[in-house]
Amino acid sequence: MPRKKITQGSSAKDAKAFIKHLNSDYPDYGFIAGKQDHWSPRNKTINFNQGQTLTNLQYAVLHELAHALLRHDNYQTDFELLKLESEAWQLAAQIGKNYNVSISQDHIQNCLDTYRDWLHRRSACPSCGMHVLQQSPKIYKCFNCQAQWHVSSGRFVRPYRKTINK
Repeated sequence: MPRKKITQGSSAKDAKAFIKHLNSDYPDYGFIAGKQDHWSPRNKTINFNQGQTLTNLQYAVLHELAHALLRHDNYQTDFELLKLESEAWQLAAQIGKNYNVSISQDHIQNCLDTYRDWLHRRSACPSCGMHVLQQSPKIYKCFNCQAQWHVSSGRFVRPYRKTINK
């Protein structure tokens, strides 16, 4: 049975109460309804999508709050991004206990799997298929066949790779 979105009835009231409680406990951060869940270090705002279930909204807001509390504002490599995401999920689970929100390790690992899958696709050499680590923030270089490829810096873009011709 699908869960109700928070735009209806008591779920909407519960979501507003949850956000209000967080806003009271963490006054240094703004909590703003938007289209996508994310932490903005520049504005010190936590944006959240209201068009999801109450549970998913709570998980997302706690996760983005954890990024804020951990002062995650930048990363240089895909591996570092995965590390930051893991740290944020672990802290989110701890914070959630204060609000009677239980984030299971299964949920955390499922979320981290999206990053691991993304990293796996980006790190595959387009010439020989070998998986390698980044050489620089936007360049991978295969130690097997010496191919190089550019990757975009965006987390939510397809794993596009542009081969560098020597």
